[in-house]
Amino acid sequence: MQPLQLATGSVFAQTESVDRVLSADMQRLSLAQESQERINQVVEVTRSLADNYRAINKEIDGLKVYNRLMTAQTNGQQATLEQVDVINRQIFPLMERMIDGLEQSIALDIPFLMAERSKRVADLKEIMERSDVSVAEKFRKVMEAYQIEGDYGTSSEWYKDEIALDGVNREYTMLRVGRIGLYFQSDDTEITGWWSSENGQYERLDSEHRNEIRKGIRIARQLVAPELILIPVPVAKPAGGA
Repeated sequence: MQPLQLATGSVFAQTESVDRVLSADMQRLSLAQESQERINQVVEVTRSLADNYRAINKEIDGLKVYNRLMTAQTNGQQATLEQVDVINRQIFPLMERMIDGLEQSIALDIPFLMAERSKRVADLKEIMERSDVSVAEKFRKVMEAYQIEGDYGTSSEWYKDEIALDGVNREYTMLRVGRIGLYFQSDDTEITGWWSSENGQYERLDSEHRNEIRKGIRIARQLVAPELILIPVPVAKPAGGA
């Protein structure tokens, strides 16, 4: 009977080994599913931004007639006053809608460079009311503002800003990574955090993220060569829901 007992023990050992392998595989599968869900959320946000971009482009298509008219005037071709009046009546409401859309986009975005971006919108509104600024210049300013906002989505930067954390205002070094995340760190690196889109406030991050955020800031300041950084990414909210 001894050989049977040895064989049985061997079977049990193999079964336990298989169970451990299956358990490890299930854990890896769970982590992979979680990662895929976060990727899907980022893709959804990107798709939403792309849809907005296409909508803006459709608006811009309507301005091509205006561009051609301005070019014709520059080249010495005479446009009638009636044509100019018709186009002006069309262009002003469109520019106002574009400015309103820009303002709403900034309000819904992560709060980077808010003073600068809000001032840009306020300046556009002020220019729209001025009679000494040509329609062509107003249009150029609106398009310039859209170009600047569009560039934020494909760039990263650092800057200094005073933010409120735990009820205390203090200046931090800020790190913007596209429109995906906004991070901050104190000069002594003792405090590291991010803007929580989910909670709508600045929050601390665990110390494990300190070095990666510091590395990201150094890359943005062009103190070191660009390289991969591992930083947390805010979870995207579903469109139209909490």
